[in-house]
Amino acid sequence: MTIVLTPYWSNGVQKLKVAPQPPPRPAHGLTPPALDDSIHVVRSLRQLRSKDKNIEKYIFLSQLKATEPNVFYKLCLEHMSEITPLIYTPTVGDACIQFSHIYRRPEGLYVSINDKGRIGKVLRNWPKIDEARIAVVTDGSRILGLGDLGVNGMPISIGKLSLYIAGAGIRPNSTVPICIDLGTNNKEFLKDPLYLGNRHERVPQDQATAFMEEFMYEMSQVFPHLLIQFEDFSTDKAFEYLSSFRHKYPVFNDDIQGTGAVVLSGFLNAAKLSSAASGRPLSDHKILFLGAGSAGVGVAMQLMSFFTMQGLSEEEARRSIYLVDSQGLIFDARGPMAEHKRVFSRHDYQGPPMTNLVDILNYVKPTALLGLSTIKGAFNKDVIETMSALNPRPIIFPLSNPVRLSECEFSEAVEWSGGRAIFASGSPFQEQPYNGRTLYPGQGNNMYIFPGLGLGAIVARASAVTDGMVVAASLGLANSLTQEEKDLDMVYPRVERIREISADIARSVIRAAQKDGVDRSQDLRIMDDSTLTQFVKSKMWNP
Repeated sequence: MTIVLTPYWSNGVQKLKVAPQPPPRPAHGLTPPALDDSIHVVRSLRQLRSKDKNIEKYIFLSQLKATEPNVFYKLCLEHMSEITPLIYTPTVGDACIQFSHIYRRPEGLYVSINDKGRIGKVLRNWPKIDEARIAVVTDGSRILGLGDLGVNGMPISIGKLSLYIAGAGIRPNSTVPICIDLGTNNKEFLKDPLYLGNRHERVPQDQATAFMEEFMYEMSQVFPHLLIQFEDFSTDKAFEYLSSFRHKYPVFNDDIQGTGAVVLSGFLNAAKLSSAASGRPLSDHKILFLGAGSAGVGVAMQLMSFFTMQGLSEEEARRSIYLVDSQGLIFDARGPMAEHKRVFSRHDYQGPPMTNLVDILNYVKPTALLGLSTIKGAFNKDVIETMSALNPRPIIFPLSNPVRLSECEFSEAVEWSGGRAIFASGSPFQEQPYNGRTLYPGQGNNMYIFPGLGLGAIVARASAVTDGMVVAASLGLANSLTQEEKDLDMVYPRVERIREISADIARSVIRAAQKDGVDRSQDLRIMDDSTLTQFVKSKMWNP
């Protein structure tokens, strides 16, 4: 590998750093005479499109990334809306279920409960320690809406990091996919002779917590420049680990904070459209959540920011949000409940348990209905029609993914609301013609948030990921709509602009890190916004 000395500035002093360069092209004669990279991208795209199953496309793209990463990432950038659903949701769900059967080669780090006491030694086996800047870590205990998949959750970490690279130009060599194997309670996998993980049920929580304490400490020692993203931990662990580690290490949980940030961004734009139709002030909105797991509660906590931005107190913001779980409306007198649900448990309802969603809608009279329940069809015709009777332009966000777990589909929301629904989903849907117009679904894809958030934290060398940085990422996304996108009543920008959006989000995150005093790249403070944006863009890798 060629070594190049690259100049950079630190505290007003010019220094040199060693920058490894990609290996040279194969020697003459080792490739066909007319091989051309730009044409090879076209060739690879045709090969991809020749496959009729998405899981086969996923396997093809995984192989392409392994053998020709530049071609893979060029495909991602040039055909973002086509490739993203294949390398992440919804296809990654099937890839996780089948991971032990479609496994081809090592990719990422596997750290097992059997490694307790020597986790640092395992981590040091990573071949690119000095280059490592970001890791996505999962224990596979709650993959998407699919449940406990154990070590089969590794494609989640791999896929998320591919989106960091494509969406924000994070350098491929700086990414570390990690799957923690603490066992699995998935009986089907435990019986599968091809299953790649430990063949025992998950260890007790006290053992898991002790393991995580050692894991996080060793991560900080082995990878001193690393930002860590937690992904798809079960609800109780997600909240416990975020609370335990966020003030010790640069770490965030994408299910709790990333999902919350992307939904807050879309809701900001949706609320403006809804209020314009109803004439009601933004502070009058009411939000009803179906689903009260880590994602649901995390999003609800983030959406409190929407109301405090309108001048409401935290308590008033909390009273504007209602949660519904499998037992119905969550309220104090209902009885014992998980600790994370208590934040939004209603003090003002003393009646009998309310379980029917239409009855709850008529009681609450929300302006927005959000779903993180993984219950297909939960937003049925009666539900959408009730929301449409309550609001001139109802906000309908079925956020569960993959598609087969979505609370409703865009075509259904359009038909049952008479084309009035302001819609955003967790999975991709096609635009719909209606009464001579084309209506566009929003997709509350975390890909809009976490690449820019991660890039900003890395460039700032943030010692922690603060609430202010997460809100800054959300506001940066909300403000990124072009005039054309606003004229089409879109609540999220086109994903094809992700690099531009990520650069702007990263700048906002850096400014928030500076405000919160967690930035360690303090020479960035003297840059104006335009210079800082250009500096961020200069750090983005291109294939």
